[in-house]
Amino acid sequence: IMRIRDTGLLEHDTARATRGFTLLAPLGSEEIYLLDMAGKVVHQWHIPRRSGNKAILLANGNLMTAELAADASDGDRESLRMIVEYDWAGKRVWACEARGNHHDAVRLANSNTAFLGFERFTEESKRRLRGGIPGSEMKDGGVLGDYIHEVAPDGRIVWEWHAQDDLELERYPIHPLNSREEFCHANSLFALPDGGYLVSFRRNSWLFMIDRATRKVRWERQDEYWGGQHDAQLLPNGNLLFFANGLYMPNQGVPHSNVIEIEPATGKEVWSYKGSPAWSFFSPHISGAQRLWSGNTLIC
Repeated sequence: IMRIRDTGLLEHDTARATRGFTLLAPLGSEEIYLLDMAGKVVHQWHIPRRSGNKAILLANGNLMTAELAADASDGDRESLRMIVEYDWAGKRVWACEARGNHHDAVRLANSNTAFLGFERFTEESKRRLRGGIPGSEMKDGGVLGDYIHEVAPDGRIVWEWHAQDDLELERYPIHPLNSREEFCHANSLFALPDGGYLVSFRRNSWLFMIDRATRKVRWERQDEYWGGQHDAQLLPNGNLLFFANGLYMPNQGVPHSNVIEIEPATGKEVWSYKGSPAWSFFSPHISGAQRLWSGNTLIC
């Protein structure tokens, strides 16, 4: 017997739930929805050739997301993407080129926009790469690495960071059960108050804080028990919140996910959420969490 999950609004504790709207951007869909507290669609955007898995509702009420360029191939991770801002009516009001864009982009307080992208490792960078499954590079022998571009409203690149240039690659080996087609799969980008960036790297369960002036890592932490975490962010209290997917967790039996809050200085876990039983809450792919103004945590 196959058990089909219920759909739609299942629980609503009106006294404890945080009032507001939820932005829902289904992976692989060209439709993006705004839901009210009853789970009803109150607004909807249609995005042609949408790519990636991130959509952001900006402070001005506009929507920012990524889409494939007109001549880009859907399966080509290196092809041209566009970071696009749409107004409430769905009219494109701003766009910038973002080759190989993937996973995340953020609108900064100064109106600049920062995003993650893929680029090819040089032969020298490939020789420095450690870990991963031997011989598992791309079909043509290539390896993709991550870069960050921060662009001004006119599209000019005003700051950039490249994993192959700014990281000691030898210090950060890929997990032995992951392929070598990528190093090391950045999956979230968070702008820090001092102008630096917090980056989550999935393939080796690392979190980095990158200094803006030097482009070097000024804080880092790794824990294999996070299992390829996603959606790392700095909270107003100075702690970090992220979704620990729980993939390849050592000595844990049945895999499971956690949402974790840690103190950066000590690495101490100060809050977490997991299922009961633990295996009833497991999402090995993507996922995220958001600390709401009420103190509740919204989990996808």
